[in-house]
Amino acid sequence: MGQALPPAKPIVQSTLAEKQSALFDSLRGMERVIVAFSGGTDSAYLAWAAHRILGAHALAVTADSPSLPESHKRDAEAFVHQFGIAHEFIRTAEFDSPAYIANNPDRCFHCKQELFTRLEELSRARGIAHIVYGVNLDDLSDYRPGQKAAKQHHVGAPLAECGLSKAEIRELSRRAGLPTWDRPASACLSSRIPYGTPVTIQNVKTVETGEEQVKALGFRQFRVRFHGEMVRLEIAPDEMAKALTLEMAQRFTALFKSLGFKYVTLDLEGYRQGSLNEVLRH
Repeated sequence: MGQALPPAKPIVQSTLAEKQSALFDSLRGMERVIVAFSGGTDSAYLAWAAHRILGAHALAVTADSPSLPESHKRDAEAFVHQFGIAHEFIRTAEFDSPAYIANNPDRCFHCKQELFTRLEELSRARGIAHIVYGVNLDDLSDYRPGQKAAKQHHVGAPLAECGLSKAEIRELSRRAGLPTWDRPASACLSSRIPYGTPVTIQNVKTVETGEEQVKALGFRQFRVRFHGEMVRLEIAPDEMAKALTLEMAQRFTALFKSLGFKYVTLDLEGYRQGSLNEVLRH
């Protein structure tokens, strides 16, 4: 089981170098650590930092779940190979949980419960006292029910505890030469399904196929939102002009109708992180 760390004292730092130094000191004090590694910007930087400080005593672990796109798994493998980071996949079974499938607003809690339970089992088997994950300072002000599961399982959040924001993590990653420094914000595929609509392996795989094909059209930051017979496509504002053409409309229509959608829509507000949480604010 992940060992609880003493409550972190607020760290007031004036420079990024000082914040990174505080992070390194925190990791050094853990001696051995498991990093929950999704392959995104935050967890990649944390895995790199843990490896830099602890070497082979830092193990990055990625959930082998239908909710993680296959392309993200390949990216995760390429990253750890590039930097020589010890890494394993561990199978998670959140889709066996009725509470997860129900897709209520606490879905992420049940997902993280499953992940951290599996990581605790691994930590006991390997004799590794600490488990950490890549939540950053900005995440603390967002609706993230997975953070409750992290607290229950005593999973550390050293990036947030050292006061590192998303932008700062990107900059430190850039300075370290990490290819993930400018990776678009990402989330699990289940986050594309509106609350109350059951999450199934079939509908997340439909979303995954759609997103891979939109990526192949040259778009970088976007989301495919699943609304039953209708798909709602969010495109980043700086890419919207490319999407708002008759030719692209025809390509989107052909693409998504081939996946079984009857109606294909483009959200004129564009991409925004956590748009499905907007219903929780009213």
